[in-house]
Amino acid sequence: MAEENRDNQEDIVKMFNDIAKTYDLANRILSMGVDKLWRKKACNMAFSFYGKTKLDSIVDVACGTGDLMIDWENVATQNGIKVDNIIGVDPSVGMMEVGKTKIPHRTFIEAGAESMPLDDQSADFISISYGIRNVVKRKEGLKEFARVLKKGGLCIILEFTKNDKNNLGAKLSKFYLNNLMPHIGGLISKNKDAYTYLPTSIENFITTKQLCDELKSVGLEPIFVKGYSLDMSTTFIARKI
Repeated sequence: MAEENRDNQEDIVKMFNDIAKTYDLANRILSMGVDKLWRKKACNMAFSFYGKTKLDSIVDVACGTGDLMIDWENVATQNGIKVDNIIGVDPSVGMMEVGKTKIPHRTFIEAGAESMPLDDQSADFISISYGIRNVVKRKEGLKEFARVLKKGGLCIILEFTKNDKNNLGAKLSKFYLNNLMPHIGGLISKNKDAYTYLPTSIENFITTKQLCDELKSVGLEPIFVKGYSLDMSTTFIARKI
């Protein structure tokens, strides 16, 4: 299974349930903590682009253990912004159970990205960090984001997009993902399959341009796109038009 492209959403959910308890520790070590900087920078940029001091709702899809939900809360406070509701959506109960211990005062909903039990035009922001790659019905998920977002609302995506370049940076990032990450992640989680899946899923994912095109096709216009750390991680901010 690990060597194949997981195209069954249930398999992916089970994998995340299996690694839920060690997920945060593995992330910190594998990214050397830089993933926290990527997320906080995205939050600050989104608030700046939106330009409002009060938001009704932020929905974090594939919320996992709630790291980005915490960042939304903290960055809003630092900027004097009031957010009434921060909602986490994820099909993995195991991941959300960890999240509930970290932010018990927030709402968690068990659901997939393509079918969220949320009202039309109810969210100011919809975010998904390192999760859109794991949504099997990705285009349906993006349509759902557009449905739930208010007009003028923002979709914030952080993801490991496929690097189709052949420069030194691309070679270094691929070497790390393919040769080091599976061993380190497997040692921490006792589940090497999960961390072998990661580089495979990135290689099988679409490019930055292709994701921008998919966002545009559902009425989400990219207003900021930038790669970080040798283009290993890309931040997308798109506005609902």
